Amino acid sequence: MVLLGLCYAGWATGIGYAETIGPLVAIALLGLCLALFSSLQHEVLHGHPTSWSWLNTLLVLAPIGLVVPYHRFRDLHLAHHCNTILTDPFDDPESYYVHPDHWDRYPAWLRQMLIWNNTLVGRMTIGPALGICGFWGAEARLIARGDSGVLVVWIVHALLLVPVGFLLANALETMWWTYPIAVYIGMSLIYVRTFLEHRAHENPHARTVIIEDRGLFSFLFLNNNLHAVHHAKPTLPWYKLPDCYRRNRDRFLACNRNYQYRSYGEIFRRYGFRRKEPVVHPFAASGRRGKGDAQ
Repeated sequence: MVLLGLCYAGWATGIGYAETIGPLVAIALLGLCLALFSSLQHEVLHGHPTSWSWLNTLLVLAPIGLVVPYHRFRDLHLAHHCNTILTDPFDDPESYYVHPDHWDRYPAWLRQMLIWNNTLVGRMTIGPALGICGFWGAEARLIARGDSGVLVVWIVHALLLVPVGFLLANALETMWWTYPIAVYIGMSLIYVRTFLEHRAHENPHARTVIIEDRGLFSFLFLNNNLHAVHHAKPTLPWYKLPDCYRRNRDRFLACNRNYQYRSYGEIFRRYGFRRKEPVVHPFAASGRRGKGDAQ
């Protein structure tokens, strides 16, 4: 609760004192706060910080990240937690892999973008744009097919954006342009976490990573860098993940077949400009139909 309060305070400072602190500092502060807010939303959808789900939802319902309605984030992420479908380009809503049938139909320019997106620098630069286009496109198709539940979520999101937009317009005034940049940077930071959270592997337990980082990224991601621990114990709060990992380190690493990195610094060095793996899912069967979105 304190962390959530500090996150909102940092966000309010970024929009309320943007002219005082300058656009660069404001963008950096807002980007960090928006990334942290996304991590806090992730905690809430897993049942924290109180035993009242309605109260938890109210705490993070404000769409200050603009792009994704909280309830769609919740529904898609909880569907992702079925470990047997992890990385499947059809069934896992958070998969970055492409099905071979779709890959064969993509134009050359899109293939090149997706290959660049499979490097860490690429994921941070064009990843948010690809993610937004893919997500909004998939949501539009669901609404066009008559999914009333998705439509209601987006109507509520649009209504909530009105007071948020009014607040941003009045607080930032002529510096309104800093906010979209901050939103993009916040997403870019979150994409560092999702870059190699999961890999294609025949064993479902070996698909989820452990990154033993203790720095800024670990804080922004609320220890979700210990991702195998989170998937094994999804209701365990963020501040208990490190101790759980320390006490069971050998078991977790044996379970995920040593899919582990020491730090995000190591990941930047290894994959900053080199793709981590093929874009096409190595085990996907041809002939199936599914989402196929560029994410």
